[in-house]
Amino acid sequence: MASIIKASINLNNIDKSKIIDGKKGKYLPITITLNDEPDQFGNQGPIVVAQTKEEREAKTAKTYLGNVQVVWTNGDNVAAAPRQDQPQQAAPVAQLDDDLPF
Repeated sequence: MASIIKASINLNNIDKSKIIDGKKGKYLPITITLNDEPDQFGNQGPIVVAQTKEEREAKTAKTYLGNVQVVWTNGDNVAAAPRQDQPQQAAPVAQLDDDLPF
């Protein structure tokens, strides 16, 4: 299940109160969702600040940080997003059986 996922986040959207001071640095808990199909921009899911159980139950709006794209996969996970600098591959064409009588 190997994949390479590219992501970018908007640092201006980070609520500083959500940053956790850990033993080895500062951390921001995030949630990444991978959708089955890319959106119109080739993104395969959002990155949001992780919510507590209480925030989820209260239906608190999520803090959207950015998007993810699968740029490589070994095929056992999700499909890679189409790249703008490469033409999309056409679907395989079915081979006709040469033994047909017509």
